[in-house]
Amino acid sequence: MKTYQEWQALRNTISLHSDAYINGVFTPAQSGDTFDCINPTDESLLAKVASCDEADVNLATAAAKAAFKSGVWSNMAPNKRKRILQKWADLLEEHQDELALIDTLDMGKSISEMVGIDVPDSIDSLRWSAECIDKLYGEIAPTNPDNLALISREPLGVVAIITPWNYPLMMVMWKIAPALAAGNSIILKPSEKSPLSALRIAELATQAGIPDGVFNVLPGFGHTAGKALALHHDIGTLAFTGSSRVAGLLMQYAGQSNMKRVWLEAGGKSPCIVFEDCKDIEAAAKGAATAIFTNQGEVCIACSRLYVHSSIKDAFMVALLEAAKTYVPGDPLDPATKMGPMVDKAQLDTVTGFIESAIAEGATLALGGVPDYQEGQGFYAKPTIFTDASHAMTFVQEEIFGPVLAVMTFDTEAEAIELANDSKYGLGASIWTNDLGRAHRVSRLLESGMVWVNTWGDGDTTVPFGGVKASGNGRDKSWHALEKYTEIKNTWISLK
Repeated sequence: MKTYQEWQALRNTISLHSDAYINGVFTPAQSGDTFDCINPTDESLLAKVASCDEADVNLATAAAKAAFKSGVWSNMAPNKRKRILQKWADLLEEHQDELALIDTLDMGKSISEMVGIDVPDSIDSLRWSAECIDKLYGEIAPTNPDNLALISREPLGVVAIITPWNYPLMMVMWKIAPALAAGNSIILKPSEKSPLSALRIAELATQAGIPDGVFNVLPGFGHTAGKALALHHDIGTLAFTGSSRVAGLLMQYAGQSNMKRVWLEAGGKSPCIVFEDCKDIEAAAKGAATAIFTNQGEVCIACSRLYVHSSIKDAFMVALLEAAKTYVPGDPLDPATKMGPMVDKAQLDTVTGFIESAIAEGATLALGGVPDYQEGQGFYAKPTIFTDASHAMTFVQEEIFGPVLAVMTFDTEAEAIELANDSKYGLGASIWTNDLGRAHRVSRLLESGMVWVNTWGDGDTTVPFGGVKASGNGRDKSWHALEKYTEIKNTWISLK
C-alpha cells in the first residue's frame, strides 16, 4: 500500500478522460454539452465530462449493432475471446493503482478499500467471466429417437448497462464482464457522479484487443442518456443498478419500446439481527458497524436496520458505540481513513434530511448527528446511530444511502423475522447467532436475496448477488449472471 504522500504524487501524474467512448474513439457529446465532475473531498473540479443524450445513444447503438452483426466479437472463436478478456484483466492489474486513485478522487471512497476490495474484485470478475467463455455447453433434450432437439445459448445483441456511483469500477465490471463474455456488444452509461474509471477501462479494452464498437461508454444523466437507452428499439437488454424509483421507470420505458429485458438491482434497507445466543458481542458489534459505515453507508446492502434482543441491548450498545468510533471521516487518500466524504452535496443533504426527520419523529440520537458542512471542505457526514427507533419512522422505512443506523429491540425469534421482513426491500440481511438450527431456520424465512450468518457482505465471483421485492430481479456474478446476457434457442431436427 502506498503512503498518503505517494498517492498524492501519483495524483499529479495521471490524466483523466472526459469524452464519450464510441466505436473505439473518444469523442465529445454531439451537443457539445458537458457537466462538472467534482472531487467530493475538497470540492475541486476534476473534469468537464461529455454530457451525452439521445443523439449520442443513437450513434453508439448503431456502432454496437454493426459490430454485433459483423460477428467480429459475437462470432469470434470462444478461446480467442477468452484470451482478449484475460489480457484486459492483465491491463487492469497493471494499472490498478491508477484505477483505485481515479475512483477515490471521483466519489470519495477510501483508497484502502479501493486497493483491498474494489479493484481486486473487478479484476477477478473479469478473469472468472473470461474463463467461462469456452465452458458454456449446449444441451440435447431427451426426445424420441426420431428427432434431435438441440438447446443452445446465443448472445442477445446490443446490451445497455446503467451503473451506480457508489462502486464505480466494481459494479461496472460485474455487468460488462459476463455480457462481453457471452458475445454481446455493450453500451455503458456510468453514473454522472462517478464516470471517470469507466472511460479509462474502455481505453484499456481497446488496447487488449476488444474490437471497435463492441464496448462503448456514454457519460450522461439518467433522464437524457439513460432514458434514451431504455427506449431504444435496437437495444435488446438493459441491466441496471440504482434506486428502486429509477428501476420502475426503466421497466415502463421497456414496455413503451420493444419489450426489452430489464434486469434490475435496486434499493435496499437491509436488516441485521443479533440474537441473545450470540456469544461474541464485540464481533457482532464490529460487524454491525461495518455493515452501515463502510463506504460512508453508500452501499445497497448496508444494514441500516439493527434489531438486538432486548436482553443484550445494553451490553451490545456499549460495544457498538465503541466500534463506531473507529469510523472517523477523513481524507480518503490517507490509507488509514475508513470513511471518506459523501459523493456530492445532494447526497449529503439527503442524509441530513433523514437525520433531522429521525430527531423530529422521536428517535434518540446516540452518536453523530447533523453534518457540520463548510463550503469547500468536502461533503463529510458523521457516523450516526439512533436508538428508540420504530417502523413508523421515515428513516426506518426509506433507503438513506448514508451512515445512519436505526437500532431497535425484539423479544422473540418470530418478532425478529416479522420486523426484518417489514420492508418493501429484500436485498441483504445479516444474522448473528451461535445456534446452527436458528441460523438455517431464520435464513429460510427472511425475504431477502442474500443472507449472511455471523458476518456481513462476504462473497466472491462464484456466488450470485441480487435481491427480491423492490430490490429487483436477476443476479450479478456467478453462472447466473451469464444467463442474463444470453438467449436460449431450441432447434428441433427430424431424423426421419
